[in-house]
Order: sequence, then structure tokens, then C-alpha cells
Amino acid sequence: MRRKLRVAAYAVCVRDGQILLARSPGPAGTPEWVLPGGGMEHGEDPYDTVRRELAEETGYRIEVTGLLGIDSSRRVFHGGRPHRRTDHHGVRIVYEGKVTGGELRYEVGGSTDFAAWHDLDAVARLTRVRLVDVALRLWRERPAPGHLRHRDRPLPQEMNEE
Repeated sequence: MRRKLRVAAYAVCVRDGQILLARSPGPAGTPEWVLPGGGMEHGEDPYDTVRRELAEETGYRIEVTGLLGIDSSRRVFHGGRPHRRTDHHGVRIVYEGKVTGGELRYEVGGSTDFAAWHDLDAVARLTRVRLVDVALRLWRERPAPGHLRHRDRPLPQEMNEE
């Protein structure tokens, strides 16, 4: 099985009760809302990644105002060739950002095609990726370790207690 690690940086930008999101075509062609951000280039600092990616996807410049936390996901994908599987591990660094300049525009020829501000109370009704919910929890709860407990898996110390 092929193994792939992808490290990416994203920003939660909230102002006036709204969050900035970008729209991705989605894997099945159904558009879904995502956090602005994306994969690090080799040798790039994640702080620079989030500012570059946000500018590419939304047209805005941001000031990174804090580190909210880290999220990790792991999935196995079945490729086009028979018996070709990829064990994909995504590490997502989630920052808080404040828009400091630029103008809202859409990315052309990239991974997203639209950007918009959404009321925080309307996010639950959007078709969105899981990371949007994770990032909003990090933003609201601000856990000291920068990591959310996943309901579907116990913490390592809990596994030893059972």
C-alpha cells in the first residue's frame, strides 16, 4: 500500500458574526465549502502557507492572530489501478486570521472557484468538509492543547484504563 503524508495550513477568519469560506468542486462534483488554505510547499513555513493560500483563494491578505490547533485525518483511498490503495494521512494546522487588506475575489484555475462570507449560524446548513466543523470548534473552545477530543476514539490514557 502506498503511503502519503500531506501537511496543510488553514485560517478561520471571523468578522461581524460571519466566517470566510471557499467553495471547492468536491470529489463527486458536488460543491462543498472549505476553509481557505491548503498544502505546504516543500521548505515553506506553515505560517507563510496559510497567508499565501488564503490570498490565492479569496483575494484577501491576513494577519495570523493565533494558532488554534492541529487536526489529523487518515483514510485509505482505492486508486484507479487494481489493487492500488493509498493510505493518506492529512495533518491540518488551523490558525486564526484577521483580514487586513485585499478585496474578495475568486480563485481561477485552482482548487476552489468561489469565496464568500457566511453567517456563523448558517454554517450547519451548508454542504461542507469536516474540517470546517473542526476548525469552528477549535475557534469556539480554544482547547489548551490545541487538539479536540474525537468522539469516535478514546484518548491514549483512556485506552490504558480499560
